Parts: sequence; structure tokens; C-alpha cells
Amino acid sequence: MKPLEIGQLFKTTVVAVTKDCVFVDCDSKSEGVLDVAEYTDENGNVSVKEGDSVSVYFIGLKNGEMRFTTRISGENADTAMLENAYKSQIPVEGHVEKEIKGGFEVKIGTTRAFCPYSQMGYKQKEEGAFYVGKTLPFIISEYREDGKNLLVSNRAVCENEHRNLVEFSKKKIREGEKITGTVVSLHNYGAFVDIGGIQALLPVSEISRTRVSDISSELKEGQKIEALVLKTDWEHDRISLSLKALLADPWDTAAEKYKIDAKYDGTISRVADFGLFVSLEPGLDGLVHISELDNAGKSTNLRKLYKTGDKMSVVINEINTKERRISLRPSSSLQQDADAKQYMEHQADKDTDTYNPFAMLLKK
Repeated sequence: MKPLEIGQLFKTTVVAVTKDCVFVDCDSKSEGVLDVAEYTDENGNVSVKEGDSVSVYFIGLKNGEMRFTTRISGENADTAMLENAYKSQIPVEGHVEKEIKGGFEVKIGTTRAFCPYSQMGYKQKEEGAFYVGKTLPFIISEYREDGKNLLVSNRAVCENEHRNLVEFSKKKIREGEKITGTVVSLHNYGAFVDIGGIQALLPVSEISRTRVSDISSELKEGQKIEALVLKTDWEHDRISLSLKALLADPWDTAAEKYKIDAKYDGTISRVADFGLFVSLEPGLDGLVHISELDNAGKSTNLRKLYKTGDKMSVVINEINTKERRISLRPSSSLQQDADAKQYMEHQADKDTDTYNPFAMLLKK
């Protein structure tokens, strides 16, 4: 193995993980060491295991051991290391001391640096006070006056991490497959869902087979959901999900479940100029055309007579599952036709003029 230079990127394999250290393969006769904290999250979970491939930076020898890091921290952030970090674009760890004019003062080891507002954070910017007091990774974008004047960027690190995450996610997130995620925010147009570090959009139209007027009545921030991946657009960093796609489609069984000329109870889901949409069940609406309404004509404002949510008994005129359409009429029309038919039948059966339909009804 050729000698490594300070700050050199080194791709290797993890050979062991202990309570305090991660050991990586340098050659058949030696191993390198990293602090296990570099791979430990806030919950104490270590993200690497024996056999994993890793990319690390050589920072020198210590007590005869080859030391590596995934970033430059306060312990090894001397002037030489910072210069090498700048030349090799190695991430450095800095503490955001305070907000100043135009950006933030950041302390890297004993060295002070400046991070402009535009270079702090990624796409979703926070208020300046959000970053103060935090320890974050930075890339040194400018190195001047022998390290006395440093310009750093947190955004560059975030963008690089996001690119790596996207490449990793492309292998796991595929169109047409189910995925679990966590709702992170709600909006009128839909919800953003975290799916392994990447945010996907769940449009409001894909939440339910019924019309959703208040998204907060269907979802809550922090809620775990299972959804179908509708579309992935990695070039534009867009992923769309659907809950509705995982629900049974009522149109698949509509023709078997609902019969022509049969009466059903429904709920008005929408009032239009040309008629009423009546929901027979979630995701299955039929239309009562204005011509079927006894109390309305072409110029009638139906919104003054009917309201969304009103109950309505209807009769099936026609079912077209191919075009996903159901024609309805108010059940009162059918009832009137049935009463008239019954009356006429009884009239024909009687050979006297004294037949009383009301008496016949009382006998039922």
C-alpha cells in the first residue's frame, strides 16, 4: 500500500466495530481506526457493520495507528488539516457561534469562519436563530490568509448528502410498489411524507376515494402510513404517492352490487348546474340529472334547493362501469309509477265500479 497523504480520500472496508472504534482495512498487515461516534446517530445506533464499504479521509498517525475520519472536527482541525480539507473538499465540523451581518460566525476547532445566509441549510430554510448553537458539517469554499479568513458552506454538504441519498433511494423506491413513510407536513394541496430521508408528495386527490375537503381530518403530522409509489422523477427531485390506489375500487363490483330500477339510499356529494352527484358508497357516485327533478327546470339554481351532505333516496337508471358512470333518478318518481301501476292493475281486476284503492291499501 502506498503512503497516504493527509486529507486523501480512501475507499476501504470495515473489518470490525467495537464500542469505541471502527477498524478499516488498510492492507493485509495493518488496519486504520475511526471514532465510532462518526457513524452513530442520535439514538445510539451505529450505521456500519463488518464488511461494509466506506469512504474515509486520512488524517495522520497517532500512537502508531493510521487515523481516519469522515469529517474534520475540533480535535484535528489545525491549520494544516483545514488547508488539506479545503484542497480536498473534505467536510469539516463547525459550531455555529452566532448570527452576524450577512450570515453566521462558525468556529472550527480554534479557527473562526463565516457562512453566508445563502449557504446555510438546504431547500427549506429556517430562521437564523434555528442554526445558532448547533454543530454542523461544512465545506471550506474559500481559504485565505493562511487559514485566518475562511468562507464555509453547509449547503454544499447537504446537497452532496442528498445526491448520495437519491442514488441510494433509486434502488429502493420504485413506481408501483408499496412503501411506508411518516407524514411531516399538511397543506391544502396534499401532504409531504418522509420516505427514508426523502420527502414525497401525497396529493389530496390521492388520499381517499371520496372527496377530501379537510386534509387534517384524514391525516396527522407524525402519522405512519403505507402508500403506493405513483411516480418518480429523480431529475426534478419529485416523488408522488397514493393511498387511494391501495383501496378496493368500488367500480369493480358496481354492476354486481347495484341493480337497475332498484332503490338505494345515498348522500349528495356535489351540486352542479346540471344535476346532483349522489354517493352510493365511498368512491362510487351517480348523477341525478336536473331533468329527473320534479322541482327543478333548466334555469333552476339547484344550490338553493339542495346541499352537499343531504340524504337522498335514488333509483338506478343505468350503470356504465367502463366509463365509470351511473345514471340515477329520485326514488319518489319510481314510487309514484309503482303506485299508479298497482292502482291500474286492481282496477282491471274488478268488474264493479265500486273499487276503492284506499280500502285495498288498508288490507295490506
